[in-house]
Parts: sequence; C-alpha cells; structure tokens
Amino acid sequence: MKLENERYVVTFTTKGGEIESFTDKETGIQYMWQGNPDFWGGKNPTLFPIVGNTHSGDYEIDGKRYAMKNHGLIRYATLKDASTEDKVVMTLDSDENTLSQYPFPFHYEIAYTLENNRLTIVYHITNTGDKDMPFTFGLHPGFNCPLTQGEAFEDYKLVFSNPEHLQQLVFDKDKKKPYEIKEVDVTELPCDYDLIEEYATLVYKGAKSAYVSLQGKEHGVRVSLIGYPYVAFWTAKKGAPFICLEPWYGHADFSEVSEDFYHREGTMILSANETFTTSYSIEVF
Repeated sequence: MKLENERYVVTFTTKGGEIESFTDKETGIQYMWQGNPDFWGGKNPTLFPIVGNTHSGDYEIDGKRYAMKNHGLIRYATLKDASTEDKVVMTLDSDENTLSQYPFPFHYEIAYTLENNRLTIVYHITNTGDKDMPFTFGLHPGFNCPLTQGEAFEDYKLVFSNPEHLQQLVFDKDKKKPYEIKEVDVTELPCDYDLIEEYATLVYKGAKSAYVSLQGKEHGVRVSLIGYPYVAFWTAKKGAPFICLEPWYGHADFSEVSEDFYHREGTMILSANETFTTSYSIEVF
C-alpha cells in the first residue's frame, strides 16, 4: 500500500496499520524511523484503548481481571485493507482475542491521505457494543534524527508554533509516588539525550500550538497537536538515532492510582453506537 505524488512516496503495512516509510524522492531523505531492536523495535504505533498501561499491568471490569500489553491492542494487530484509489484505509473489528484483553466491542478505522508534503491521518473508533466504553488514545510516531548525513541528534530542536506555558508531568521512574507538576515556559527544546534521560519521557499538558516541529539545520518534520491535551517526546537511550513526537489524550499510570479503569486520568467514555473521531498530520520539509 502506498500514496505517492511527484515529490513524496509513503508506504504502509497492515501490521498495526502503520506507516512504513515517508520518503522524499528528490533528496532521498527517509523521515520515518525504521525500527531497530538495538534501540527500539517499534516505528509509529497507534495507542488504543490505552496509552502506556495501568500501574499493575491489569485492571478490573465487572468483577473480572483483564490485561493488555503496553499501549493496548492496535499495534499488535493485523488490520484489513479497505483502501480506495486516493486514500489508504485500514480497519479492525473486535474479536475473541481483543475481547479477552479488553471486554468492549469496537470498530477501528485509520485513513491516510497525502497532499503535497503533508500526510493526514484520521481515526474513527465506534463502540459497537451496548455498554459505555472507557478508553484513551494516543500516537507514537518515530522520526529519524538526524535526517541527513553529517548531522547529529544534538543539531536538532523541538519547536512549538507558539510560545507555551506548559505543565510538565514529572514522574517517579520507580512509580512509587504520584507525579508532580512543573510549570514551564517554552518555545523550543533541544534534542538532548541527557534531558530526556533525566525525565525518562518529556510529558507536557496544555499546549496551545497548532503543531510542534522537529527542526534541523535545513530539514525536519511538523506534527499537529490540535485537540490533544498532552504531548510527549521520547527516545530510547543515548545514541539512538530517532525521536518520537507523541500527541496523547491520556497517559500511563505513573504510580498506583485509586481510580478504576473508567476514571483514570485522560480516560474518555464512548456510549453505545457512538463514534470517536480524531486526526493529526505529519508534514515534512
């Protein structure tokens, strides 16, 4: 599966409904992280119906315990190709496997369109059951950093489209105490392994910017943020040649919480037969 125009070609896989590559045919630049188990084997998973995981790794619904792998169901599933001539579309319907981990019937759909240098991704999630469905949602796209030879990770920066006053969620790496809020004023952040290592993941709440950019000396990527309460930045370890720019609706349990699965911070409730729709875009330059 692919989308292509005069300048760019984007390819996709039904495994997780993910982007395989986003290539500039003129420069040869590959924008998407290609996955490497020495650093991180993932590429750009969709996080549904959970971002991260619960503190214990499992949860209770109607007196029964359930458990999902990290970041939920979609990244581990093989989707069905429902593409049209100018749009790549993939779908997943709940089945015995998903219901054994997450006891709510759903229909999931992801649709990609390419216009010039912008890839737009639209999600539709429908509650096909007869009970309220608790869920959260997030994106985890990884981008090569650096993008061109002769550059280093540290030559790049993360730039918000507007100056921001954000709440940084500073969490205990041992998950023994609740996260703290650190108020920060920021327009840009350096791509700095030590900074990310200090916090494990940079997680911010309250961004008003339309997008955040991974910006190098000449090339980069813009990821839209509109509608997403949280944005996170992560790389695996020092020397990893990639960084993830992640819009989220919710987040993992950073410590033990008292709320049940329906009331975890960032959880949304989708009524029977209702559809949740969201989108974001990746623009390369």
